[in-house]
Amino acid sequence: MNLIDKTAPSQTESISFEFDLHHSPQKVWRALTDPVLLTEWLLPVTGFKPELGTAFTFKTQPFPGWDGTVNCRLLECEAPRKISYTWVVGDMALDTVVTFTLTPTASGTHLALVQSGFKPSQKQNFGGARYGWKMMGGKLVDLLARIS
Repeated sequence: MNLIDKTAPSQTESISFEFDLHHSPQKVWRALTDPVLLTEWLLPVTGFKPELGTAFTFKTQPFPGWDGTVNCRLLECEAPRKISYTWVVGDMALDTVVTFTLTPTASGTHLALVQSGFKPSQKQNFGGARYGWKMMGGKLVDLLARIS
């Protein structure tokens, strides 16, 4: 597995990562849509259902500058190919979209992750999100190696 940060150095509107995973698209899809598994690699989630329009929340420990809450709404859900949802952090005025796209490969799955919609004034949020996705991407890879 390799995690490639495809974010251009001059880019400030969207973050882009690519993973080449030695796991089937169905297994990767499960990690992206099963609330128990999402909680293990991403953040604790409540109200998630892989149905269009579903509102759900990721909630973790707050820290200075963030109350630990991400409000989401499912925008797209094509099992096991693509899932997209809003990623809204109210106390940061952050209103972005997270999209995962899965493509079958000879050895497993190519997973593309894009978080788009950052404003030019949100460089700190952009940097924090980029760091966070790198860390959570590593946790996703570890989780996929552990589950059947």
